[in-house]
Amino acid sequence: MKVFSGGNGSGRAIASEHRLAGIDEAGRGPLAGPVVVAAVILDPRNPVAGITDSKRLSAAQRQRLATQIRDQALAWAVVHAGPEEIDHVNILQATLRAMQEAVVQLPLSPSRALVDGNRCPALACRGEALIGGDGLEPAIGAASILAKVDRDRVMVELDAVWPGYGFARHKGYPTRAHVQALRRLGPTPVHRRSFAPVRDALEAPPLPLAE
Repeated sequence: MKVFSGGNGSGRAIASEHRLAGIDEAGRGPLAGPVVVAAVILDPRNPVAGITDSKRLSAAQRQRLATQIRDQALAWAVVHAGPEEIDHVNILQATLRAMQEAVVQLPLSPSRALVDGNRCPALACRGEALIGGDGLEPAIGAASILAKVDRDRVMVELDAVWPGYGFARHKGYPTRAHVQALRRLGPTPVHRRSFAPVRDALEAPPLPLAE
């Protein structure tokens, strides 16, 4: 796993019972790249305006908010679980493990955590799943923004390494163009071999390149 973390350094002044960590992920459905999990403890004295579910925001809005969240949050952590781990333990378990690691890597220990969705991993603090939480709880919304921005950045970088698949456009999701590229070029090392379209492409002979 890859880990990135930070915070504004003032969290010790916040009573532990007010340290709520929001947790969310980006990239469970794509055929390539990591699943990215973020955990965020927002600063109640320094709120970030405009936080909501990352899917409701434009790329520019997400970028702006991500910068503010990293600067103003009491603590944040971003964890990548790569294709090899996803293939080894399955996407659900890789995501839950990354959630656990994100909480561990927070520079400030939370008193409780809220996870977007219907599954909450075992955590050192009290944890709870909240369906639709990225649009209901600002800390989860902040985590969804950090996870989405970081994963999109990774996929743009992978597009430069593995041109021809369109990673920068579809971010690894199974679009028709992506599946066609898989058939034509074959999978890359960053593709998830346990996912059916990638597995099918591995078993089928590559399509001939156009003249």
